[in-house]
Amino acid sequence: MGITDKLKFKLNRRAGIIALLGSVLLIGGGSAAVYYTQGGDGQSATPGSGQRGPGGRRGDRAGNRPQPVKASEAKLGDLDIVVSALGTVTASNTATVKPRVDGQLIRINFREGQQVKSGDLLAEIDPRQYQIQLDQVSGQLTKDEALLAAARVDLERYRNLLSKDSIAKQQVDTQEALVRQYRGVVEADKAQVDNARLQLGFTRVTAPAAGRLGLRQVDVGNNVRAADATGLVVITQTQPINTVFAIPAESVGNVVNKIGKGETLAVEAWDRDGRTLLTTGKLLSVDNQIDVATGTVKLKAEFANKDNSLFPNQFVNIKLKVETRAASLLVNTAAVQRNAEGTFVYVINREEQTVDPRPVRLGPTNGEVVAVDSGLKVGDLVVVDGADRLRPGGKVDVLSTDGKSNADERKTDTGEGNQGGERRRRRDAGEEKASTASPAPQAGAEPSAAENPDRPRRARDESNGNTAGGAPTQTAQAAPEGERRGQRRCAPENIANDPEAAARCERFRKMREGGRRGE
Repeated sequence: MGITDKLKFKLNRRAGIIALLGSVLLIGGGSAAVYYTQGGDGQSATPGSGQRGPGGRRGDRAGNRPQPVKASEAKLGDLDIVVSALGTVTASNTATVKPRVDGQLIRINFREGQQVKSGDLLAEIDPRQYQIQLDQVSGQLTKDEALLAAARVDLERYRNLLSKDSIAKQQVDTQEALVRQYRGVVEADKAQVDNARLQLGFTRVTAPAAGRLGLRQVDVGNNVRAADATGLVVITQTQPINTVFAIPAESVGNVVNKIGKGETLAVEAWDRDGRTLLTTGKLLSVDNQIDVATGTVKLKAEFANKDNSLFPNQFVNIKLKVETRAASLLVNTAAVQRNAEGTFVYVINREEQTVDPRPVRLGPTNGEVVAVDSGLKVGDLVVVDGADRLRPGGKVDVLSTDGKSNADERKTDTGEGNQGGERRRRRDAGEEKASTASPAPQAGAEPSAAENPDRPRRARDESNGNTAGGAPTQTAQAAPEGERRGQRRCAPENIANDPEAAARCERFRKMREGGRRGE
């Protein structure tokens, strides 16, 4: 064979090898494409099915594996239609106590923060100058009253003389005018006396209204004036107390209709976090116009505030109960989902444990509960947690219903006793390993306490071939498992404080001795 033939032969053989390798690669690639296209289990994988890789592991997670969810049952109940708003607490009455006369403050008769009644004495101003003024006008009154009395006597005398035609009638008329003049002077003097007495009374500063006193603004010894702006102290009436809040104009019509019918609407005051109920009261009045800047209407509510839970100028959350809808279908607000078409919920099929979306029409909401006008019926089980991983017709694993865990039912189905038995078997197996792990002593040799002081007496007895009752037995390694376990349970330290266990061990010892006699 020539060189040319040898070269052709090598080239043909190399081409054949390359063709064979290409065929193998082509067949392997086609098989892999079919395998991955069918998801590894002979089923066709569609786009969006979530299957990926060998065995369809992602498909098992997304499609076949049940998704854990929490559920709630649709129930009938009464729903309170509540209008929520932010309110400001205001005192029923707020009064700034000011002096009505000028003078030096000589005494303060109140404590800051004290509860006072209307008319209680709060402070005193030096009354001496006003007492002097009263004495002056009283003296003038006495003088003018004496002049009036003398003019009346003269008038009576002139009338007698006129009846005898002894004097002219003009003189009588002049005396009558003088009497009327003195009468007017006396009336003016009486008014001055009353005014002086009133000014003297103003030196005793009293509470104009009942309520709680604030901080003192003036100290004893200072000169106070009626024109002062600050005053002595501020009184706020907090029992009862009011709250002013604003609601949307759309809700005013229903509220006004209820008030027009004579109904009393309940109002609740909550803290700023909305977690603690402070007190309850009633709606007092509604403003007569809508605020065009905010589109709201102001309302005023009244609270008894017996426990002083509300304080003036405090911010609170107000809940106005407008009406109560009886026998409404209620679900948890967490079950409501939204998409481009509207609102819907995932309803669980109890038998197949699958979910399907169902559109619903919602009604009023109160906290975590919403009324469903259409789309559900009583007893429907809806998903409240875990809905983001669901798809129509998907399997679900309901972990809890209305907060009640389903773990108890699972334990009942699987058998809790078997689990307890499994735990006991594991414990016994651990004891067996512990007993076999220790080296066995030679027959007839008894280890001393000095050699191993921490070793339990029970283990020494077993290694020596003695039971709790003193009967000789086989070695610990040769004894059956049940016999070794009985020896451990009947050790003196285990039955010292348990009479029932001691009785069982005694019966166990007698049975063993009887069996050996039979042998």
